Amino acid sequence: MKGFAMLKIGEVGWIEKDRPKCGPRDAIVRPTALAPCTSDVHTVWEGAIGDRHNMILGHEAVGIVDEVGDEVKDFKPGDRVIVPAITPDWDSEAVQRGYPSQTGGPCGGWKYSNFKDGVFGEYFHVNLADNNLAHLPEGMSQEAAVMITDMMSTGFMGAENAGIELGSTVAVLGIGAVGLCGVAGAKLLGAGRIFAVGTRPISVEVAKKYGATDIISYKNGDTADQILEATDGVGVDGVIVSGGGPEILLDALKMAKAGSKISNNNYFGKGQGEKDTIPLCRVNWGFGMADKDIITGLCPGGRTRMERLADLVTYGRMDPELMVTHTFKGFDKIEDALELMREKPRDLIKPVVLLE
Repeated sequence: MKGFAMLKIGEVGWIEKDRPKCGPRDAIVRPTALAPCTSDVHTVWEGAIGDRHNMILGHEAVGIVDEVGDEVKDFKPGDRVIVPAITPDWDSEAVQRGYPSQTGGPCGGWKYSNFKDGVFGEYFHVNLADNNLAHLPEGMSQEAAVMITDMMSTGFMGAENAGIELGSTVAVLGIGAVGLCGVAGAKLLGAGRIFAVGTRPISVEVAKKYGATDIISYKNGDTADQILEATDGVGVDGVIVSGGGPEILLDALKMAKAGSKISNNNYFGKGQGEKDTIPLCRVNWGFGMADKDIITGLCPGGRTRMERLADLVTYGRMDPELMVTHTFKGFDKIEDALELMREKPRDLIKPVVLLE
């Protein structure tokens, strides 16, 4: 089969590979809609997770089941499915401790385009199909569905980890697709005032539709200072970090109240300077004692997560299709869509490639 792959750090291309084999509890899926991710950019052009050779890229897909193993009960060939970006091993020790995204080690639930061929192939493998696939609801567009697989799940996790209560004041740093979903998630969880930090006009427009009450631009000065001024020096109850370089945590600590939660779902592709480190300000962190908790997480995956997010879309709580700004048609357009994510023009939030 054909696939679009990372050949080595800084280089991508089309390759031929054997069609994946299906285990007794697994499935083989033919993609019908795909979306490239900023994570793919970090992986290929920054070497963020180390070198990968001839690994098919991509982890955001919906598709049609082509084959299932003998022990699969709930899916059959021909079923249209949502495939989560994170496909945990549900019988692992990490799952029993409540951290399914971390099965097999840190970020181990992230298999596609990490240590296993991703979804940018003519076929791809899904482990534990009954646990890691969800039926595509009738009437849901593929564009909306493919946003569920990673963008919604990751962005909503950011809001969930921020400890939001009714009336909380929340700041979302970065309003790409993940940050926009953080805004929407914060609103659904009951936040009162929501600061969205970003400058792209298209993202600002969608952020307001998703519930942002204030837009903060770095062009108008230090973002943390602007938020502190807007809150009379008090700061915010929660911060969702969804973009920026390592220094973004300095802003988060500065604007966060004592007792707040800083929820990071940002993929730090690079460290600070020559070192692979993330900076913290000891003063704004209260010398390590200000009760400002930094919480990290990897996009939650699995069937139940996909089904619940799909319900939010089906019943009108969230319209993820607003984030789809560019649509390509045809398998050979994957390369163009990924290059668009790399270039990030001003009118881009998220591209989708439709294969049928």
